[in-house]
Amino acid sequence: MSNPTSLQIVASKKLGGAEYWFQRFSCALAAQGAAVAVAIRCRSELKDLEFGTLPVHQLPFHTTWDPLSRRAVAALIQRTRPDIVQTYMGRATRLTQPPPGTVHLARLGGYYALAPYRHAHGWIGNTRALCEWMIANGFPAERVYHIYNFATPAPPVAPAQLAALRQQLGIPAEAWVLVTLGRFVAFKGHRHLLAALARLPATIAGRPLRLVMLGDGPLAATLRQQARATQQEQRIVWTGWQTEPTPFVQMADLVVFPSLDAEPFGNVMLDAWRCGKPLLTTQFRGAREVARHGDDAWCVPCEDDAALAAGIQTLLLDETLRRDLAARGSARVAGEFSRETIVNQYLDLYRRLTGA
Repeated sequence: MSNPTSLQIVASKKLGGAEYWFQRFSCALAAQGAAVAVAIRCRSELKDLEFGTLPVHQLPFHTTWDPLSRRAVAALIQRTRPDIVQTYMGRATRLTQPPPGTVHLARLGGYYALAPYRHAHGWIGNTRALCEWMIANGFPAERVYHIYNFATPAPPVAPAQLAALRQQLGIPAEAWVLVTLGRFVAFKGHRHLLAALARLPATIAGRPLRLVMLGDGPLAATLRQQARATQQEQRIVWTGWQTEPTPFVQMADLVVFPSLDAEPFGNVMLDAWRCGKPLLTTQFRGAREVARHGDDAWCVPCEDDAALAAGIQTLLLDETLRRDLAARGSARVAGEFSRETIVNQYLDLYRRLTGA
């Protein structure tokens, strides 16, 4: 059974969850024997990501209506002649108009304005709720496809490496470590996590707390000001963006994901599970569909500082609960969210649409 060739295109300038997924997915397709090329924006931060031996083409992507970029995309498709062109985000999708015989799939990872996507031949949503929303907004149901994101089990990090990382970050050996990941933008809910931290006592079970914030973004200065105003600075470690977050997550006693309801999926859930760590998440859209309260995650309402604080305290005081949540989350990654499972769903869709 042959695998169709594909060209994966994204026009983002900055790195975020969608861009890391683009890189991981493209490499995963190649790892399962598919011929893949990628196209990214010139001088984008994506150029620093590792794409292995994949051909990486850099295109202008100046504006959403840029005729030069539209011609550059068309020329690249003409040269590479993929069976499938898969685009991400509005700019890349709007500027992609493949010739007859090439299937154009647009992947949506959020509730975006749909006008730039309507000309595609099909649409992939990474949650069922997102697919239902697309159909409710006029996309033909028979051309909307649901495929979740994947995660691979994280390789273990040596205890000595974790101890060295703690020391580098100035985290006391006896401290609880809370880890959160994500861009510092409003819908990620970091302000509620900082407010929850301020509600917690100086120690829990005799141990101090440290919150490790992996990320950066437009709200960085605002969040730092909030930390100062609530006298939480000494309990927070700001790491900036980390292209390899695995050691930080494996250092965690608890992964906390405080997103608001606008969060469509939330790869942080899979990051926690793949590292075998307990997850405390708010009940945003994606978590309501994926996470199971008390089974593989501890779920609290969105925008509820008191509930976040109570959840943190509950989990840190119950080692058995933390262990059980982590074990069941890891089992789900190994099954329904494994790389092989998800990539095979994409390849099956590619073959179905191209007749391969």
